[in-house]
Amino acid sequence: MAVYTDVSESELETFLREYPAGRLLSYKGIAEGSENSNFLLHTSEGSFILTLYEKRVDVDDLPFFLGLMHHLAGKGISCPLPVERHDGKLFGTLAGRPAALITFLEGMWMRRPTAAHCREVGRALAEMHVAGMDFPLSRPNALAIDGWRKLWAGSHERADEVEPGLAAEVDADFALFDRDWPTDLPSGVIHADLFPDNVFFLGDKLSGVIDFYFACNDFYAYDVATCLNAWCFEKDFSFNLTKGRALLSAYQAVRPLSEAEKQALPLLARGSALRFMLTRLYDWLTIPDGALVQKRDPVEYIRRLRFHRAVRSPTEYGL
Repeated sequence: MAVYTDVSESELETFLREYPAGRLLSYKGIAEGSENSNFLLHTSEGSFILTLYEKRVDVDDLPFFLGLMHHLAGKGISCPLPVERHDGKLFGTLAGRPAALITFLEGMWMRRPTAAHCREVGRALAEMHVAGMDFPLSRPNALAIDGWRKLWAGSHERADEVEPGLAAEVDADFALFDRDWPTDLPSGVIHADLFPDNVFFLGDKLSGVIDFYFACNDFYAYDVATCLNAWCFEKDFSFNLTKGRALLSAYQAVRPLSEAEKQALPLLARGSALRFMLTRLYDWLTIPDGALVQKRDPVEYIRRLRFHRAVRSPTEYGL
């Protein structure tokens, strides 16, 4: 469930008066998602998504997130466009939460993506990287290695409850990253969370990218590595080389990877898998059952992490 804050009709009507969005006709909560409260609105001017930002989103980051969406949409990237209020601001307050009204995108996310979907994602990711190169704001990646350490500090003692030997494995990963993590790869604004439920399709054609609330500045190749983790593994945890090749070739048709980026890809993919494993592990161990935050099983990313540890060449991803 992803409606953590309820909204009354009268509150919503008052909120909408600050926007050129017309008269409220209907609204309903959207069950998918895990970070914020989302509603689908129908008004006399069309359909919109209303997002209330819950405690995991810092209000000080909203100008970056919403400004980035506005910038990318202006560059022709198919993503939601934040609606400006009458006073020119991109967000207001509703039910005690920061809230934004965003244009509605047609499409659905793929539960079982194919190589064709992966090709579309690779192209779209590269186009976003290029389009964001002149975005004037920046935001550090709060879930880079230092952020991983904080999560690990809160999970280390109980990690072996989830998977025997996991604590020693992850300690070894951190030692490797301390020694070998790159420092000078091409970087800029990245999405950082481009999972299947954040990409909409109409058939095999990508219709839009959503959920920029982890966007930040980091290595472009790290974003590519995250997409390999999110899109190219099967339910049995095996890596699908055909999907990897489709995603990478489409990305490189728009923005070719440098040789240094290619060589760093196995380490970046390993780090990305660790990042998502650790957020899941921390929530799994620390959040009580029945809490508002959705808990996801970390085992899926433990398996991905072990795959990347065994990779010896970027060609194993389809390069």
